[in-house]
Amino acid sequence: MSLPLSKEALAEQANPNAIAPLARARVGQATAVEQSRAIAEVQGAIVLAQNRPREKSIAIAEMEESCRIKELAESAFFKFPRGGASVTGASIHLARELARCWGNIDYGIKELARDDGHAQSEMLAFAWDLETNVRAETVFIVPHLRDARGKPQPLTDVRDIYENNANMGARRLREQIFAVLPRWFTEKAETICHDTLQNGGGEPLPVRVAAMVKAFEAIGISKARIEKKVGCAVDRIDAVILANLSIAFKSIKRNEVQASDEFPEDKAANAEAALKGEKPALEPPQDPQAQQATAANPAKPAPNPIAPETIAAALATLKACKRAADLSAAWEALDVNVCREIGFETLDGIMSKIGG
Repeated sequence: MSLPLSKEALAEQANPNAIAPLARARVGQATAVEQSRAIAEVQGAIVLAQNRPREKSIAIAEMEESCRIKELAESAFFKFPRGGASVTGASIHLARELARCWGNIDYGIKELARDDGHAQSEMLAFAWDLETNVRAETVFIVPHLRDARGKPQPLTDVRDIYENNANMGARRLREQIFAVLPRWFTEKAETICHDTLQNGGGEPLPVRVAAMVKAFEAIGISKARIEKKVGCAVDRIDAVILANLSIAFKSIKRNEVQASDEFPEDKAANAEAALKGEKPALEPPQDPQAQQATAANPAKPAPNPIAPETIAAALATLKACKRAADLSAAWEALDVNVCREIGFETLDGIMSKIGG
């Protein structure tokens, strides 16, 4: 006995020339389990947030305690150039810490698709307050490019693409987290972080200034460039200026700004300093044979000046000689320096002059 036909089979027999419908995409068992797990996880997080709502007083106290930590305050702000000026603001590090303190917030970034043919990735950044059901998200395209000295450089290495996507995603994620957090909460946190940077965790201001100058010198920024940037001498830097210098230092270390843009060099001052500190030109190096000869025969000290009486007596002795043999004997008896002084360094010279 034949089995009854389904509705789809009966429709196909009735109209065999009709276009067949598209086959449904086959969903594997692992994919189905993962989809069910994700749905259950979100539902469980919402139920947990509703059953355990946040206590604002505890969240505020925890935020204040975190923002008084020097290490967090030093990474709480960013700075980068735009249109000839610098843009500053709260960093992703502060955003994540505030989300943890506020509680019941789910956030993250996802790579939705990657198109290697067009060298770009489609990404999603979101933040979701599970307690109030406030959600902020954005979908954006990240080109596989990196700015290198103002020119876009294509990225082909998988690691470079991943790091570029993570960097761009972190910037969007920061804005989504701040979108779901209360504005007064983030403003208070920024104020406390600024105060922490100014106080320095109880360390004396001169010690912190000296440490900051030393840290800048380690990355090639001189004290003169720092003084030009802040408009005063290093020993007159106050806590507010030091806090701004700390933000600039962290931004340079994170490659958000270039040291030459943040602390431009004074070419005129450098030229003047070079002229003041000009050193005499070094003697040209000798060849190895000359150096060996010098080492074997070191220069003798200059002889003492010869008295005029000694020179006169030597001339009289030489002129008194009548024969060449006597003249030769008298010349050999004289001191070499005396002969050099009177100009009779050779016997032929003496005979020509005395004989003449």
